[in-house]
Amino acid sequence: MEQRVSLITLGVADVARARAFYERLGWRGQEVEETVFFQAGGLALVLWGRDKLAEDAGVTGGDGGFGGVALAQNVRSPAEVDHVLAAAADAGAEVTRPARETFYGGYAGCFTDPDGHVWEIAWNPGFPLADDGTLTVPDFGAP
Repeated sequence: MEQRVSLITLGVADVARARAFYERLGWRGQEVEETVFFQAGGLALVLWGRDKLAEDAGVTGGDGGFGGVALAQNVRSPAEVDHVLAAAADAGAEVTRPARETFYGGYAGCFTDPDGHVWEIAWNPGFPLADDGTLTVPDFGAP
């Protein structure tokens, strides 16, 4: 697994309220399907409903469960997703969502580290990676 983070997703109670807060700070986001993406240097900050994020990651919400934050690493192929998930399991991670095709045309799975922090490993053809692993949020308004 490369030593890199592509996206940080914050599980929020109210996506519109959270987006308005970050925009008052001067950030500019793009919303797609109740999910807001902010380009943040070479990675993306994402706002998504907390319950949806927990369900997608295959973890339990609420007290003592899911902390509301997920880290993601985008990789260059579906085979790399499988490789990273297997390596994480071998290292002691719990695979909480085995890799599968996604609604956005990609392929992804999730694991938690020994302290319960969620990692999504994803191949997403719509989010290009530079040679150094830098992620660029696409322009969702472009035709």
